[in-house]
Amino acid sequence: MLRTPAAEVTTFDKELRKLVADLTDTMMDAPGVGLAAPQIGVSLRVFTYWVDEEPGHLINPNLDLSEEVEEGDEGCLSIPDLSYPTSRSLSVVAKGMNMHGEPVVIEGSDLLARCVQHETDHLDGIMFIDRLDAATRKIAMKDIRESEWFAEEPATVKISPHPISQRWL
Repeated sequence: MLRTPAAEVTTFDKELRKLVADLTDTMMDAPGVGLAAPQIGVSLRVFTYWVDEEPGHLINPNLDLSEEVEEGDEGCLSIPDLSYPTSRSLSVVAKGMNMHGEPVVIEGSDLLARCVQHETDHLDGIMFIDRLDAATRKIAMKDIRESEWFAEEPATVKISPHPISQRWL
């Protein structure tokens, strides 16, 4: 599911609000600064974030990225305990919706910009390791294969118990 683009959200209902709450709780428990719905087995264009003590979420994001780029260490809850220098746009203007279907604009730089780009990549089926230069990606793949959590057999994918996920599969 992490390699498949997620479906646009078209229904803004109680189930969507529950999904946003579940994403937020899971992200906070991890702990992480962002979490996308595909990371918990729900193929919808939804992510949550927690940057500078500010929680938030965005649905169906559309990004305008600055041309100025910065490199910084980046990790992912889906690839635990590993981080690598990753190039990202320094600032972002992200347009989308909130869980009530109202338009939202998030403007940020530095960590917020990095987080929004990282989570939107998840919604597009892209992992941050896909953005690494060839030499760093080779190191990352070796580290992943040698990690404690790496399994020889692919993990069994469990379908989310949330009814909303069933509609989109």
